[in-house]
Amino acid sequence: MRRRPDDVPERSLPTSGTVSAIKEQQRNPERVNILLDGVFAFAMTREEALLQGVHVGRELSLDEVAEFRARDTVGKAVEAALRLLTVRPRTEKELRDRLRQKGYEPSALDDAIERIEGWGYLDDTAFARLWVANRVEHRPRGKRMLTQELRQKGVDRETIAETIDEAEIDEVAAAVAVAENSARKMSSLDPLVARRRLMGQLARRGFDYGTIKTALDRVLGEHEDEDDPDHDESLNP
Repeated sequence: MRRRPDDVPERSLPTSGTVSAIKEQQRNPERVNILLDGVFAFAMTREEALLQGVHVGRELSLDEVAEFRARDTVGKAVEAALRLLTVRPRTEKELRDRLRQKGYEPSALDDAIERIEGWGYLDDTAFARLWVANRVEHRPRGKRMLTQELRQKGVDRETIAETIDEAEIDEVAAAVAVAENSARKMSSLDPLVARRRLMGQLARRGFDYGTIKTALDRVLGEHEDEDDPDHDESLNP
């Protein structure tokens, strides 16, 4: 497979020289390849080339070439980040992790993230609110599980606490909704077996024992537990 200019290792590229040609990329007409003394040196957007006055015959120093390469790397990181954000909202941590997997260096990541945050496209607080609202509406779960999920996404503890408090989640109502939906599918089971399965399911959704018992009493009728809940394996998430 023929290697594209953008993929050429930097150590093998010229670090200074005279711009001998500016060639439009076949795969992306908005980007151009800059050749120094007849050798590909770096790529950049057509707009950036015009803004920075890069033209045939211009002498580029080592520092200028390094700066243009760094600028272009940040630009490509920004484009990659925006593509990820069009798929779904993400936290800063998620975005950093994905861009790091794509091979971007920390300095380029920092600059790209800063630019995207400045545009208002990256907001962990807004992400947390959207996440909680979506869970409450479509996949009810306890505050404990919501907290764990948001922590895994990289949202800080203070933002998580404030978001969950603002949501005013009725955990009992949420647990009842889950239990009612699942109980219909377990109608043919022995009542005790169904209760234990529902207890396990609700525990895995992050509901505490008190909430689970209240919800199941409402859905299945009151039941006196024979086992110590602290030793009931079905309550372990």
